[in-house]
Amino acid sequence: MTPFFLDKFGNASSLHSFGRDARGAMEQARKSVAALINAEPREIVFTSGGTEADNMAVKGIAMYKGRLKGHIITSKIEHHAVLEPCIFLKRYGFELTEVPVSTDGLVDPADVEKAVRDDTVLISIMTANNEIGTVQPYREIAKVAKAHGVPFHTDAVQAIGKMPIDVKADGIDMLSMSAHKFHGPKGVGALYVRKGTEIEPIIHGGGHERGMRSSTENVPGIVGFGKAAEIAKRDMGPVTQKVMRLRDRLIEEIPRLIPRAHLNGHPTKRLVNNANFRFEYIEGEALILQLDMLGIAASTGSACSTSSLEPSHVLLAIGLPHEHAHGSLRLTLGRENTEEDVDYFLAHLPGVVSKLREISPFNSETPMPAGGGGSCSV
Repeated sequence: MTPFFLDKFGNASSLHSFGRDARGAMEQARKSVAALINAEPREIVFTSGGTEADNMAVKGIAMYKGRLKGHIITSKIEHHAVLEPCIFLKRYGFELTEVPVSTDGLVDPADVEKAVRDDTVLISIMTANNEIGTVQPYREIAKVAKAHGVPFHTDAVQAIGKMPIDVKADGIDMLSMSAHKFHGPKGVGALYVRKGTEIEPIIHGGGHERGMRSSTENVPGIVGFGKAAEIAKRDMGPVTQKVMRLRDRLIEEIPRLIPRAHLNGHPTKRLVNNANFRFEYIEGEALILQLDMLGIAASTGSACSTSSLEPSHVLLAIGLPHEHAHGSLRLTLGRENTEEDVDYFLAHLPGVVSKLREISPFNSETPMPAGGGGSCSV
């Protein structure tokens, strides 16, 4: 990316030599991104990230040629980048079905098929959940969509680079991805749009990206995206095996070391780098802050770290009560993590959980401190 930040400033849509150099680099990146999912380069539309790609897919299909009514099927555990566009479309007359999930977070393809109507215009089910890591039966859902002649979109932001995806063999019509989820730069992503899929642009202007997404292209970001895709395709096998071993250690050791610790999500049908746990009697935000002081960066299913005090919609959808959903910890591993990292984490986590339980007002085994207690209002 460095030359395109420091020396090669050409606009990829310009005809002069500087623009042609930028265009050549961008098209090479497009080939690399397409190769990662077995697509054709012309089927890749570069965006500012996964959120824009999801919005383009949902709104672009629903509102094709000015359509302002129809039926959309999605799941209760989709990322907000899919759910919010669906809610937006409801205001204009579209109807929405959110299919439920199992306690492991799995969508049943039969539920998707039951939800299909004559006016269904889109089925959008994620490849893998961003919080609990459950990998969905997206191939089977794609078959349901094809059988009914409905376009199928999948948010694969969490899955790309971590598991092989073949859009041709898997029957996917549209797929969202984001570079930073597999070690590329932030602020760049893409939407795969199968040739022949009828979709309306949602950003209008100078007609960039073959009229699909107007805006001067982010050449450095796209170049970095392409290189990350190239590396991910080259190294996916060994990196996946390494990260899976670390993940499995966490899944095996945490319940053994900590009483009343439970795995969220499917035990085997999950992303290779994701381990999501809930700990009874503690609050997720306090757990994150305590770990951060030890140099451990993790996240939680609790939304206390944002402006909302509501727990994760994903954890509620799998049937967890509020107090358990607030005590969740999401651990995600990358190619640079080591066995020593896992050793360090496992050495410190039990003590942190024990400390928080001692002061927790939710712990039925501990008297409530005078004046209440807890690290976060719920």
